Amino acid sequence: MFKRIMVPVDLAHAERLEKALGVAEDLAQHYGASVVYVGVAAATPSSVAHSPEEFAAKLTTFAEARAAQTGVTAEAHAMTSHDPSTDLDPTLLKAVGETGADLVVMASHIPNITDYVWPSNGGTIAGHAKVSVMVVRA
Repeated sequence: MFKRIMVPVDLAHAERLEKALGVAEDLAQHYGASVVYVGVAAATPSSVAHSPEEFAAKLTTFAEARAAQTGVTAEAHAMTSHDPSTDLDPTLLKAVGETGADLVVMASHIPNITDYVWPSNGGTIAGHAKVSVMVVRA
């Protein structure tokens, strides 16, 4: 049913993604699909990496570790954005096409009052992606 599963990953908060990562990897094993972990970073230094190249290397290491741990075929797809906090959604939507994903599995957050003012990333991706999107509440 699914051949390529895209999973957005925030390396600064990878520990909070465990449930969504597990769901994606379980689906990949069930369907014989591959997983592509997508990370978005700024071109400027951050707490995760000093450069886009360093960020891409760290994301690749993350993908290799997950593949070794779960046995799924996995790869990394690093993207650079001038301001990930403001254009994360369009960057992730672009990544869906670039990766050839036919399913997106992404972590959600615990809803709060700000959701009435600002839409969630998961809701926006689910509303605009041309593929199936599963939002996993952590």
